[in-house]
Amino acid sequence: MPELTELTAVQLVDGYRKGEFSPVEATRAALERAEAIQPEVNAFVRLLADEALAQARASADRWRRGEPAGLVDGVPVTVKDILLLRGAPTLKGSKAISEQGRWDEDAPSVARLREHGAVFLGKTTTPEFGWKGVTDSPLNGVTRNPHDPSRTAGGSSGGAAAAVALGAGPLALGTDGGGSVRIPAAFCGIFAIKPTYGRVPLYPASAFGTLAHVGPMTRTAADAALLLDVIGIPDSRDWSALGPAPGSFAAGLSGGVHGLRVAYSPSLGGQVAVQPAVAAAVRHAVERLAELGAYVTETDPDLTDPVDAFHTLWFSGAARVTQPFGPHQRELLDPGLREICDQGARYSALDYLAAVDVRMDLGRRMGHFHDSYDLLVTPTLPITAFEAGAEVPKGSGHRRWTGWTPFTYPFNMTQQPAASVPVGTDGDGLPVGLQIVAARHRDDLVLRAAHALDEAGVTGAGG
Repeated sequence: MPELTELTAVQLVDGYRKGEFSPVEATRAALERAEAIQPEVNAFVRLLADEALAQARASADRWRRGEPAGLVDGVPVTVKDILLLRGAPTLKGSKAISEQGRWDEDAPSVARLREHGAVFLGKTTTPEFGWKGVTDSPLNGVTRNPHDPSRTAGGSSGGAAAAVALGAGPLALGTDGGGSVRIPAAFCGIFAIKPTYGRVPLYPASAFGTLAHVGPMTRTAADAALLLDVIGIPDSRDWSALGPAPGSFAAGLSGGVHGLRVAYSPSLGGQVAVQPAVAAAVRHAVERLAELGAYVTETDPDLTDPVDAFHTLWFSGAARVTQPFGPHQRELLDPGLREICDQGARYSALDYLAAVDVRMDLGRRMGHFHDSYDLLVTPTLPITAFEAGAEVPKGSGHRRWTGWTPFTYPFNMTQQPAASVPVGTDGDGLPVGLQIVAARHRDDLVLRAAHALDEAGVTGAGG
């Protein structure tokens, strides 16, 4: 039998049902793995070993009685330190937040997992307030890539991605405001999906507004579908949450890609310079989609880079996050965050609304694009992981993290579901991600296509 840390959530639940092993054994194995990887990778801000083992024992009792609490009873899960987890401080990577407080509330996604009997291993690392596409912060230091610790894990859900990649829990909750589950998934060689905005309720509301999504981070599309079935439930605390999903995402995985109309855009019409190894791995996976019966057309969406409008929305959100801070708290901030906050504070309401206009037009154009195509496939990122501790690759000429993430943030602006699927490695053994995007509310198609690639043996990032 494989190591317990190598099993997916679906396999763990099946094993619990058959009595092959217990949630206590799986939780102990995940905690041991988390402790082993922490010194080198720095995926966690805190581990909750005693609490996790108590939850696992309660789960084991339920399984012995044949009365599991829900779909993921006894499955180890981690929570990004942006989301509230009852009983643990949520410091968001910032020295400006005090640990003092009641910490007595779960975020909606965490609450749903608790209701379904999940075991919470701990909180994972994030850059301060999730502001950038790599994971380092003044509070928690640098999170490193599981395939090469000299490289970044990506961000902002970098700790979550590293934990999943190394077997410290098969399920993780991340957040994504400009690529923050997809970027680290691509760099670390795992699967992640940013669902349609509102599919997973968010509370407290993000200062980044309707750019911010909560998303599953897993090793397989099947695990992500299972997790989305649990967390994609309306919550009255989020006024912008969607109603119930039309059906089970896990049950819809087997539809395959036969007959789906797939648009393959290798470089967004020549706008993006993509590393040859990345381009080759993505093209190979796209060819496999065609072999599986998808109608693949190499074409580009009507999409001009919306980075200026994104910056207006993103930097304004950052300024809003830190607006209540006094001079001493501001001195504690990541210098890069302080810089974008200063820039964001200078925008006017008219600047912000002009960016909203760009966003709405982009959404209209992508809606029209999906009248003709069920899915859009691109690289997740044009590069593989670069040196840890830097916001941009050395010598790239980029000023901000958005310079090397042109495939991800546009789809936060449009609120579409988008996933990163691991499709191999470059010559240095660093993972490559393929991005699958669908029209709003068609998360099922994204998951189906990713699962088809899983089933065909295309996915994975090596050892």
